[in-house]
Amino acid sequence: MIYLMLKTLHILSSVLMVGTGFGSAFYLFFIHRHGNLSSIAQVSRLVVKADWWFTTPAVIIQPLSGAIMLHMAGYPLNSVWIWLSAALYLMAGACWLPVVWLQIRMRDMAAHALAENCELPPLYWRYARYWEWLGYPAFSAMLIVYGLMVFKPVSLSG
Repeated sequence: MIYLMLKTLHILSSVLMVGTGFGSAFYLFFIHRHGNLSSIAQVSRLVVKADWWFTTPAVIIQPLSGAIMLHMAGYPLNSVWIWLSAALYLMAGACWLPVVWLQIRMRDMAAHALAENCELPPLYWRYARYWEWLGYPAFSAMLIVYGLMVFKPVSLSG
């Protein structure tokens, strides 16, 4: 019963983590193409909140629940699929941490531009490019981790 509760928590937190990331990226990506400052300020504010409220707890829950389930299920920790999953998760995290920093700076710049009734500075758009570029490898890594979690490939069992 405990294993199934952990598995449910693990699945739900993975959905929250990847879903929130994809949803945030979708809205911020397209609102940038629209260019409306008020909308950019609002969406960037909500993207930062979503990361703190949903993504951050899920990022913590994922490895903890995963490690406990691996132990409970008796999977050998030297399995290649486990190490590959962990490496890809860390790579996604290495992309996500600067993304969080960029989002906070972008939110602040957008709020300032809106309050001062001026255009977004060129630095905002440079940060937006970095934010986007970091999202591609992070999201791709997490899709591969999903596949590894679901299929647990025997050919990668070590």
